[in-house]
Amino acid sequence: MEESCGVISEGLTAGGYLLARGEQMTASAGPALTRDSGTSKLGIAWIALCLALALHVTDEASTGFLSVYNPTVLALRAKIGFWPMPTFEFWEWLTGLIVAVLVLLALSPLVFKGMRWIRPVFYIFAVIMLLNGLGHTAGTILGHTVSSVRFPRPMPGFYSSPLLLATSVYALLQLRRTRKALTPL
Repeated sequence: MEESCGVISEGLTAGGYLLARGEQMTASAGPALTRDSGTSKLGIAWIALCLALALHVTDEASTGFLSVYNPTVLALRAKIGFWPMPTFEFWEWLTGLIVAVLVLLALSPLVFKGMRWIRPVFYIFAVIMLLNGLGHTAGTILGHTVSSVRFPRPMPGFYSSPLLLATSVYALLQLRRTRKALTPL
């Protein structure tokens, strides 16, 4: 049974949460707060980006991405002398990415709750996925990663890149829109 406790003025706190002007607090068995649609949209953006990454991993796995990635890493190591990225065997690479996607999806409730500490993680995730999509697009346009690693166009993993780019931009926009939203103190 839930009943309204009225509107809380700006700057007051309730249950450890900052409330924006006009935000309503409700009383029930536990401290529940009515959140604006911004927090929900942020959570939806997180899930969309996770699912876009899952599709991108599927795209890369089915189009032979490691046949481009591993030679690129080896070429950069040979040219520069040091390159921080590892090379992978297919199953360890795929298993690692599946686990990463599942962990990211498991963090979804924290995004929907508007937890403050998850926001930097979300920013980093969105920027990395934006750069990933741009990298596959650039590779497709150029037809190579480094001069010695050429491949027929499109680059493996390119087909899902537009979705990765779109969900990354949407996520960054939602992060920007909700930067002053309801967050735990």
